[in-house]
Amino acid sequence: MNEKGNSPFTPGSPVPVELFVGRLEQINEIMRYIGQTSVGKQENVFLSGDRGIGKSSLASFLRYYVNTQTEIFGVHVFLGGVSTLEDMVHHIFEQILKESKSQPLFKNIGKFFGKYITQIGLFGISVSFTPPEKDLKELVRKFPEAINNLLKEIKDQKKGLFIILDDINGLVEKLEFADWYKSIVDEIATHYENFPVFIMLIGLPEKRDKLSNLQPSFMRIFRVIEIKKLSDKEVEDFISKAFEKVNMKIEPDAMKFMVHFSSGLPILMQEIGDATFWTDSDGIIDEKDAIKGILTATIKVGEKYLDPKVYRAIRSPRYKSILRKLGEIGISRIFKKQDVEVKLDANEKKVFHNFLRKLKELGVIEVDLEEERGTYRFVNEIYPIYIRMESERFKKD
Repeated sequence: MNEKGNSPFTPGSPVPVELFVGRLEQINEIMRYIGQTSVGKQENVFLSGDRGIGKSSLASFLRYYVNTQTEIFGVHVFLGGVSTLEDMVHHIFEQILKESKSQPLFKNIGKFFGKYITQIGLFGISVSFTPPEKDLKELVRKFPEAINNLLKEIKDQKKGLFIILDDINGLVEKLEFADWYKSIVDEIATHYENFPVFIMLIGLPEKRDKLSNLQPSFMRIFRVIEIKKLSDKEVEDFISKAFEKVNMKIEPDAMKFMVHFSSGLPILMQEIGDATFWTDSDGIIDEKDAIKGILTATIKVGEKYLDPKVYRAIRSPRYKSILRKLGEIGISRIFKKQDVEVKLDANEKKVFHNFLRKLKELGVIEVDLEEERGTYRFVNEIYPIYIRMESERFKKD
């Protein structure tokens, strides 16, 4: 295989729908709520999970499934970087407009948006929602009324709306968002007998807790669904399907390595799969290809996530020295506090407890509750390898 086509893996993006695996319990639960929405009940779900766990991939699959298998119209709205209610509402309505563009209901939705539709792109093949600022503020204030009017326009084609608000981390820092969301749910409950809208927020567990602290009654609105790591079998299924898509075979020992170092995290199985795809030269992934791919992925993951999150965030020379010594004890995912402590000098020992707390806050390690007291584990198999590599690199420098 001298020439390669496109990699079936998509690091940094949701898993393609045709390669999606697992999450059956969560999908079945959400589809029950979709069923209730279709008969007029407003539903609210908070989908929670750690970074890289596959929240956006699940949301992307749900949008596809709802649009192809039900009479509900689903839209997936990405809100990364959005921090105002006006900007959020603008994103919601614009995504509704864009995702309806290729569907019969676009004619009705276009009528609803009226003069605020702008054709953009070559030959006007795309559309944009361009209301003035004062109208956006009105949309924020009268959001339930606007959505209800939209539902009336599409009622002959769709029974309701499924609105996914993804990456709301920038909004949850403000009490304004929690107050606004609670007020619209209260308004819907008291003024609308039939409101077939299902809104699903997606965010990190700590952001969910932040919202709850800002507005104590906020989380009572939601059904909380938390997703965990994939099983080894699910990771194996994904890797197999991905390589089959491009007519590549993978040997059992190679699969074992790739599954192990993916640690059940979609973000890692994508990086490892992609790196291994480009490493291979004969269309058959063997153990050597897998190991090389894992090492390449380790560097990429470290540069993407550990460098900005840890190496640049930790300013203290003592912390940096401890991190290097942590790398020297090996590449095991689990380590004991006492094994690291014996390598530290007196000054480093004084701040070691704070160092461990900092790494926990940064999402790099966690307390291992299954082992004896003072035992920690890295959140995945890749991080300790990268820290070891960085430690070795420092020695050479």
